[in-house]
Amino acid sequence: MRQQLRPLFDRIVVKELDPARMRRSGLVVPPGTHEPPPQHGIVLAVGPGLDWWAQAGVQMPVRPGDHVVFPASAGAWVEIEEERLLVCRVVEILGVLDPADDAS
Repeated sequence: MRQQLRPLFDRIVVKELDPARMRRSGLVVPPGTHEPPPQHGIVLAVGPGLDWWAQAGVQMPVRPGDHVVFPASAGAWVEIEEERLLVCRVVEILGVLDPADDAS
């Protein structure tokens, strides 16, 4: 039976995205080199928020499918069915990556 991690309160579950191995200079970084941990990922699940949020009109600022940026120190990494996932509070997220407008 496949398991799914359901976050509680104001926590979210983020799947890390593999960092690009090709640098702008054209240099390919081989796997296994000392690199900082991934700092961007895709939101898989979102908790319901905190009890007082509804009275204050506050909603979760991210949804499943959002691409987010987070600091290396955010949350806790867990492994569920051989998949590495980040569980963190929504306030630890630095921002959401939106597609750039091509109008410029």
